[in-house]
Amino acid sequence: MGKVIAVANQKGGVGKTTTSVSLSAALGEKNKSVLLIDCDPQGNATSGFGINKQELEHSIYDVIIGDWSLSDIIINTEYKTDIAPSQIDLAGAEVELVDVPEREYRLRSAVEKIRDSYDYIIIDCPPSLSFLTLNSLVAADAVLIPLQCEFYALEGLTQLLHTVDMVKENLNTSLEIEGIVMTMFDSRTNLSEQVEAEVRNHIGDKVYKTTIPRNVRLSEAPSYGCPIFAYDPGSKGAVAYMNLAQEVIDNG
Repeated sequence: MGKVIAVANQKGGVGKTTTSVSLSAALGEKNKSVLLIDCDPQGNATSGFGINKQELEHSIYDVIIGDWSLSDIIINTEYKTDIAPSQIDLAGAEVELVDVPEREYRLRSAVEKIRDSYDYIIIDCPPSLSFLTLNSLVAADAVLIPLQCEFYALEGLTQLLHTVDMVKENLNTSLEIEGIVMTMFDSRTNLSEQVEAEVRNHIGDKVYKTTIPRNVRLSEAPSYGCPIFAYDPGSKGAVAYMNLAQEVIDNG
């Protein structure tokens, strides 16, 4: 049975989608079967694999709102990762499902039907504690939290951990913290080292040993419609995400 990991942080600009795309691709490079579910209406993970969102006939919107199965919308990419794509229509999902019973379980029901087909299912959540993030947390076995190396990020982490606890208590009793990965780490600054030390001091062994550096190649790869491993596999960013993927695998 595949492991379902939601990549979540309500704060934008922390490297969440970069982590979702790069971790999924890295796990694929390590010969794992991987599905990336893009649950963000912005669809950046979708375009990060070279898929034109405007040309999509169906997306994760049809799964959450309608009766489509994930297998109906999954796209096989050339980068050793399958993707359930997203498009802007998904932004209206919360309003459209406002009166639907058990709407928090829509994604979970779809995932359960296909999880045996993959080693890992990664869900890229939107940068908010929204209905879509809630659906993702309910569908997941664990949450992976990208955390930018700045002090404002620490305030958001407390709120996110509280949300995870609430979801575990009320909607998904098996939900765990997969780990926290420090992103945009700059070894030249004291700030990055101070924030990392603070997080490790408070969270302990839930913080991955791997840190993701600030790396221009990671920023450039999406504009070429491919993961970092197709764009520059020897870059520091690519090496870091391969190390993170190995930690995820070692965690079981």
